[in-house]
Amino acid sequence: MIHLQSASLEKISELETAQFPFTVPVVKSLPSITFSAPVTFLVGENGSGKSTFMEALASAAGSIAVGSDELDRDPSLNSVKRLAKAFKLVWTKKTRKGFFLRAEDYFGYVKRLSLMRQEMEQDLRDVENEYKGRSKMALDLARMPFQGQLAALRQKYDGDLDERSHGESFFTFFKARFVPDGLYLLDEPEAPLSPLRQLGLLSLLKEMVDQHRAQFIIATHSPILMAYPGAVILSFDGGMVKPVQYDELEHVTLTRDFLANPEQFLRHL
Repeated sequence: MIHLQSASLEKISELETAQFPFTVPVVKSLPSITFSAPVTFLVGENGSGKSTFMEALASAAGSIAVGSDELDRDPSLNSVKRLAKAFKLVWTKKTRKGFFLRAEDYFGYVKRLSLMRQEMEQDLRDVENEYKGRSKMALDLARMPFQGQLAALRQKYDGDLDERSHGESFFTFFKARFVPDGLYLLDEPEAPLSPLRQLGLLSLLKEMVDQHRAQFIIATHSPILMAYPGAVILSFDGGMVKPVQYDELEHVTLTRDFLANPEQFLRHL
């Protein structure tokens, strides 16, 4: 399912073009970008503008951000909000389902979940102290809301995310938070994932697309993720956005060449 069909820039003033993020080369030349497949990858070197575009797109689409309660309240996105306001989005079916995730935001998300769990556990201890000497029924009734919230949290994430390795909890989070008919904007989701977990994420993407009408726009450096069958790959290198084939990507050719003959690269170190 393709929920978001395209994104383009409206006319902007000369004053705005002199300020970041309008000074980013790829933003200056930004055409109307069409999302013609359920999975679109944005690729390019660091600084090419992928993340700036993703953040502005998430803000324009009203996506829920994993790293903060509301995108409008995230101070790190203040500069791209001007770009978001200049975006014109065309939808097949507008959806608020899904989320926007930057890999670095995940740490904060897990920390908030951990604090929430600790607060509920403290509330349980407070109830037990308050109800000492009273009937078991009274104690059970008082404990019920907090026990229910804790159980729901653990059931949603199949345990506690902060008690697992980063890669394990990151993958578990994805499985728990995916819902049908969602638009998912992911900025370098491969960062905490091993190659095996990246293959698992590919499988999960395919399941969400085929069975749950999800759409994904993903900024990545991972040749494993970029191999998703039927995906459209857009390169942000060279100050413009253009479609590229998987086998033409430098990420792919360089990785293949290195794995075929690492000594050829390492001898120059």
